[in-house]
Amino acid sequence: MSETNLKTTARAVVVGGGVVGVSALYHLAKKGWGAESVLLERSELTAGSTWHAAGLLRLFNMSHAMGQMQKHSMDLYKKLPAETGQDVGFRVVGNLRLANSKERMDECLKYCGAANTLGVPFRVVAPKEIAELWPLCKTDGLVGALYQPDDGHINPADLTMALAKGARALGAVIHQKTEATGFERKGGEWVVKTNRGDIRCEHVICAAGNYARQTGKMVGLDIPSIPVQHQYIVTGEVPELRARKEKGERELPVLRESDASYYLREERMGWLLGPYEKGAPAVFADGVPQNFGKDLFPADLDRLIPHYEAAMRRVPSLEKAGIKEIINGPISYTPDGAPLVGPAWDLPNFWLSLGHSFGVTMAGGAGWQLAEWIVEGEPGIDMMDVDPRRHGPYATKTHTVKKNEEAYAHDFMIHFPNEERPAARPAKTTPIHDLLDARGAVWGQRYGWERPNWFAPKGAAREDVLSFRRPNCFSRVAKEHCATRESAGLLDASAFSKFRVSGPGAAAWLDRLLANNLPQTPGRISLAHALTIRGGVRSEFTVARKDADSFYLVSAAAAERYDWDFLQKRLPDDGGVKLENLTTRLAVLIVAGPKARDILQPVADCDLSNDNFKWLTARDALVGMAPASLLRVNFTGELGWEIHHPVEWQRHIFGEIVREGEKHGLTMCGMRAMDSLRTEKSYRMWATDLTRDHTALEAGLGRFVNFDKDFAGRDALLRQQREGIPRNFVTLEISGIADADPLGNEPLWKGGKVIGRATTGAHGHYLGKTLALAYVDADESGTGTEMEIEILGGRCAAKVIPDSPHDPENRRPRS
Repeated sequence: MSETNLKTTARAVVVGGGVVGVSALYHLAKKGWGAESVLLERSELTAGSTWHAAGLLRLFNMSHAMGQMQKHSMDLYKKLPAETGQDVGFRVVGNLRLANSKERMDECLKYCGAANTLGVPFRVVAPKEIAELWPLCKTDGLVGALYQPDDGHINPADLTMALAKGARALGAVIHQKTEATGFERKGGEWVVKTNRGDIRCEHVICAAGNYARQTGKMVGLDIPSIPVQHQYIVTGEVPELRARKEKGERELPVLRESDASYYLREERMGWLLGPYEKGAPAVFADGVPQNFGKDLFPADLDRLIPHYEAAMRRVPSLEKAGIKEIINGPISYTPDGAPLVGPAWDLPNFWLSLGHSFGVTMAGGAGWQLAEWIVEGEPGIDMMDVDPRRHGPYATKTHTVKKNEEAYAHDFMIHFPNEERPAARPAKTTPIHDLLDARGAVWGQRYGWERPNWFAPKGAAREDVLSFRRPNCFSRVAKEHCATRESAGLLDASAFSKFRVSGPGAAAWLDRLLANNLPQTPGRISLAHALTIRGGVRSEFTVARKDADSFYLVSAAAAERYDWDFLQKRLPDDGGVKLENLTTRLAVLIVAGPKARDILQPVADCDLSNDNFKWLTARDALVGMAPASLLRVNFTGELGWEIHHPVEWQRHIFGEIVREGEKHGLTMCGMRAMDSLRTEKSYRMWATDLTRDHTALEAGLGRFVNFDKDFAGRDALLRQQREGIPRNFVTLEISGIADADPLGNEPLWKGGKVIGRATTGAHGHYLGKTLALAYVDADESGTGTEMEIEILGGRCAAKVIPDSPHDPENRRPRS
């Protein structure tokens, strides 16, 4: 079929002809859907941000998922010319990331661990070697650098054309000058309306780049992707570079001086300098103007000057280069700077690949996983870091503008663990926000909710001094942690996602979705997981049975839209199941610790004794005057209750508990103490320790799986039981380091090879031990097995110990 004739039916329609959209088409074709896939581009290929992109590639990423996608991109781009006959202009010149401080060097060292889990080559270099790798660079004040030899830059337009050529060779069709003007759901299919006619299809992939929001509005989506202006400077010829060229010397690596927020590379014997400056404005929040095609914005030299001057101090030849051209174009961003790749919420078979602030680097990997997800039904790796449903309705246009401008300005800032960015905050607060603030809360944010991370003592500075080593809050978190173990802690957990499932078909429907049994009698609680078809952990729910036909589900704060979308897309058509989102209607307080019963009993109108209110039981009661549902379960591993209650009653309940708690040493407790408490119990955290990457059996969740019923992933788990479980989840005790703890994503070494990866790390303050939770090769997972864990460039002794090093017999929560 000629591409001049509109293809009217397809299996998949990709909207957007930049490098991201064309990569999605290419990968669909590689999965066998070439003859059934079509791409629509309103103008011509690369007409969006792709044409003016600087073409930098970077492997530096702390996210395990994004690191895998970026590595796939690099590997693919090197093979494309041989496959397609189209040169992509990939210059593998290496990347040199400078460190001006110990903290910046720690960031590089933390990344080195992540790189080792992926097999990405790197070298940590001292100032002397920096001068050898980059002789035109002054090394004054440098602590060192990270050198990645496989990095470099590429021609974005040539890359896009190579992907297009590869897709066409496999039967895919590309329609240029074809604008998607609307979408309609009809007869279980999508009808994509265009200026040239309609196309019926099963799947739509929105890769509209700068047009993300206006395309999303056509289907009722408020997509948190808004471009920000990005400028880069192209200079005139530099004598030093011409001299190197004439001597036949190799092109210099891409230089990144993160502390001055710029990148620099050679461009036609001159320089290309790209700053990430403060004050760069978001654009097109209400859509791209009709007359904006391959256009640019006027240059704003005032924003560039501080970075240009910093670059001249580092690379003196810039001073005499002269500015030849300033490119100022839109580049897509999201509130956290990571792209949106995966299913759109609320819509069947509508997929997003948007918000790619480093689109050339991510395009190959995003297309790879999106095609896997669409064709196979699941992605091949855990995609939560880029899943579009990680953001919720709080990410309005105004919120997104503020956060995207912040994300751009923070691009080159040190990204410490536990980083909390200030823009667009506070957004969602609970009724006791001011009461917790008065008690010294140092705030964090999760899914738009403000949550105390820790509590500063009266008169002390209430701020995080972040570090890759132990932060300033370490001793305060220790006090909250130990107070919870010894007396009791009070936490505000209102951000939990909360749903009600009810109706005559509720039990049968929910039972099919979850691997574990449902609670059999009203008032009982179970922990249950929704698995992927490969047996990975998709979702985790605390399930309380209210009555025969009603269930209360609680999941992680960040999972609200993610889990809601999962549940509502699977509702039966017969109306026999009703699903309600109660998240913002109900608040949650947790009282946990050996004194929890003493504190709660005087204000609750039910018997909290062990005989009458057993562990894993839920019961409605009054707390003070307030109606509440008490769940005897918590994430600290202590005696305790979650108090779920109408949000308007929270101040009253808080006051009642605090008044009684003063008699028993009640302590305010934040999320960082919660994290260290749960690590002492080897409790798995959803999206950190429990992901699609590892099956429920690998995660040690076998006791929560009932093989006597049907559920997604059952066949995969049975097959794994027969063939052998390749990895096991273990608890590690770390020794040989005193100023830092594992943070997650550290490689585990034995005999010179990587045998696993840590997912969580913390200091167990009550035990006085540094701990990590990890997946390791099955034959290295036995108790007592010794290995090494890489922390900030060094290797420390690690030993497998039994799970739940604190209270291994679980007596405390049952007491």
